Amino acid sequence: MIDLTGRRAVITGGASGIGAACARAFANAGAHVTILDLNGDGARAVASELGGEAREIDLGDTAALADLELDCDILVNNAGIQSVSPIEEFNPAQFSLILRIMLEVPFLLVRAALPGMYERGFGRILNISSVHGLRASAFKSAYVAAKHGLEGLSKVTALEGGPHGVTSNCLNPAYVNTPLVQKQIADQARIHHIEEDDVISHIMLTESAIKRLVEPHEVASLAVWLSSEDAGMVTGASYTMDGGWTAR
Repeated sequence: MIDLTGRRAVITGGASGIGAACARAFANAGAHVTILDLNGDGARAVASELGGEAREIDLGDTAALADLELDCDILVNNAGIQSVSPIEEFNPAQFSLILRIMLEVPFLLVRAALPGMYERGFGRILNISSVHGLRASAFKSAYVAAKHGLEGLSKVTALEGGPHGVTSNCLNPAYVNTPLVQKQIADQARIHHIEEDDVISHIMLTESAIKRLVEPHEVASLAVWLSSEDAGMVTGASYTMDGGWTAR
C-alpha cells in the first residue's frame, strides 16, 4: 500500500475519465484531492464522494491563470480535448484551443506550483500524455502536437526541479476507455469510411499487441506510484501503458 497521507493533489479534468480515476486513487492513498474542471457539477460530485475540493474553471482562459498560485505537493495535468480532422480542414481556432488546454495550461500550472514545491523540497508533476506523445496518427495534428510539446515541457521541468526534490514524468497510455475516446468514434468512422462499431477494432487497437482499451484505474495506479517516495529517482521519464504499441 502506498501512503500519501498529508499530501495535497491537484488534478485537472478530474470530473470524469482518467482524472476521476486518479482522484479516487489518490484519495484512497490518503491524499487530499482538489479537482479543477469546466464541468463544475461533475467535479463537485467526485470531490464530495472523496472528501475533497472542487473548482469550476475554464482552463481555456489562460489569461486568468497567469498570476495563479498553486499550493500542492502533487500536480496531475490531465485535462484534454480531442478533434479529429485532416490538416487542410482543421479549424485554426480549435487547433489553438487544444494547444492552450493541453500544453499552455500545464506550463502555467507547473509554474504556479513549483515555488511551493521548491520551498518544501518535495513535488510530483504528473503529465497525462499519450502514446501520441511518442507516436503520430493521421487526422490528429493538434492533439499530437500538444502531447509532443508536453513531453518536452515535462523533461525541462524534471531538469529544473531535480535539485529541489521535484520530479516530473509523463504517463503515456494508448486509447483509454473514457468519454474523450468514445466521443471521437463518430469522427473516426466518418474519416476512415467505416462503421462506428468497427472503429475500436479497426483503428484504435491495430497497433497494440493487447487488444483492449486501457482502463482509467490502470493509469491512476501508475500515477499514485509515481507520486510515492519510492519513485523519488524516477524523473524525466515517459511511462508507456500502450499494450505494446511503441514496441513496434
